[in-house]
Amino acid sequence: MVPRGGPVHCGHLGTAIAATPALAPDASPTMSRDAARDIDCTICGTCVADMLVRPVPLGAAVGGGRLFHVEPIEATTGGIVCNTGIAMRRLGVRVAAASLVGDDVWGRLIRDRLAVEAIDATALETHPSLATSTTAALIDPSGERSFAHHVGAPAALDAGFLARHGGLCARSRYLLVGYVGLLPALEADLAAALAAARETGCRIALETGGSGGLLDQVAPALRHVDCYVPSFDEASHQTGLDDPRAIVDRYREAGCAGVVGVKLGTRGVILSESATSPALLGIPCVPAPGPVADTTGAGDAFLAGLITGLLRGMPLDEAGRLGAATAACCVTGVGATAGLRSYDETLRLARG
Repeated sequence: MVPRGGPVHCGHLGTAIAATPALAPDASPTMSRDAARDIDCTICGTCVADMLVRPVPLGAAVGGGRLFHVEPIEATTGGIVCNTGIAMRRLGVRVAAASLVGDDVWGRLIRDRLAVEAIDATALETHPSLATSTTAALIDPSGERSFAHHVGAPAALDAGFLARHGGLCARSRYLLVGYVGLLPALEADLAAALAAARETGCRIALETGGSGGLLDQVAPALRHVDCYVPSFDEASHQTGLDDPRAIVDRYREAGCAGVVGVKLGTRGVILSESATSPALLGIPCVPAPGPVADTTGAGDAFLAGLITGLLRGMPLDEAGRLGAATAACCVTGVGATAGLRSYDETLRLARG
């Protein structure tokens, strides 16, 4: 978990991947190219240990020296590598994790969680001096949250890291990189790093975090990106625009030819399929299949469902609806992954 631009209220296992049944996509032009790839998605970037503290009344200052009682504090995982990775595993996707952790108890927590979820963590490196990224999430009774965050080891993730794991990209159908805005060592060379990864034949998805960074930093990379759907706050900060259609047009002008969109919180998501198809698809929120407990990770869950749908060869509107349903499941549990459900259950929710 790291500070994000706003929720979407849509509502050492080297053999683990080989033992996981292959994702069965629908017929699509990319199937023959993908047939030899044994990983559906490698997720590279922010990887976090989370401490969940609830309930915390965020509408008023806690104040110095005050003791207040909360429910048992839970230690779990967060960040795009864990959040989206675990969501994709629940949806039947073969996932590999690529990130940096510290040589500490929190790094071991992350490794253990990835192992339990059968996510290939052979590209999860231990940094010799930096601590694991950590977040204390303060969650109020409505599910809204604030964060105390230490960036930690992922701040050192750079183009050299991606180059070292080029073989993993060559085995993957998708490479998802995030969060842009929180990866300072990578962002200066992001375009070149993504271009090199794309030369291995995998498609590229990009996700933002924090403020989303600056468009001047992101724009050169967008021509190498096949899927980019930032949150409204992050997209607005990047572009200086507040109209979602204008934001999409700006990303097109920057050279992004694949799927582009904007997550709009309780208003759903807008998606544009390609530079040659100017129509915008409006993807409404899917009602949560239970009481909303925590909006943490909803945007990461949406992305997991969207990419899973694209991997399965779904039309974009169906893939977007699967993303909305994955987010709707996410918000029913405390933390980013407790509410997630299987592919069949999530698909039924997506189809109403």
